[in-house]
Amino acid sequence: MKPISSESPLTPEDARALLAMLPAQVEVGPGMSERELDGVEERWGFRFAPEHRVLLGAGLPTGSRAWPDWRGGDPEELSERLARPVEGVLFDVEHNGFWHPEWAKRPADPRDALDVARSYLAEVPVMVPVYSHRYLPADPGRTGSPVLSMYQTDIICYGVDLADYLHHEFGGRASASQDRPCATIPFWSYFVE
Repeated sequence: MKPISSESPLTPEDARALLAMLPAQVEVGPGMSERELDGVEERWGFRFAPEHRVLLGAGLPTGSRAWPDWRGGDPEELSERLARPVEGVLFDVEHNGFWHPEWAKRPADPRDALDVARSYLAEVPVMVPVYSHRYLPADPGRTGSPVLSMYQTDIICYGVDLADYLHHEFGGRASASQDRPCATIPFWSYFVE
């Protein structure tokens, strides 16, 4: 499969082939309709990347808590998963001294530092859970974004695009990120580089 890009977008056929390679314990339900996908985006205030939308339209992986259930999942759990990337950075600001070099000088008071960090983090791209702690940026205008493995500020590129990620995670193949760099995601790529 070619790298996902605006010139070579993920097709529904490609998405079905990716879903077919998932392990047997992963249940793949019917794909989400455009209306369902629009409803998720409206409810949670983000827009899926084009390839994420195509994948979910081809089939909705479920069967474990690692897959976000956008159709019938617990709203509190979905909210927590969407907040986890930002909350992880805030945890490291509070407990591990993290401070991004592009932010203003860190306030001496820890509460003030958290407030300042929150204001900066309100402007970063939303990261949408794909599986477990693997995230894809919410960007409807960008095709071929990398999938990041995110745990606090321990963030790595786990796939140069969604197809590469799924082959890496479930197909036993090394990520193509060893051969070509992951595209840049504002703010989040700082941790990868």
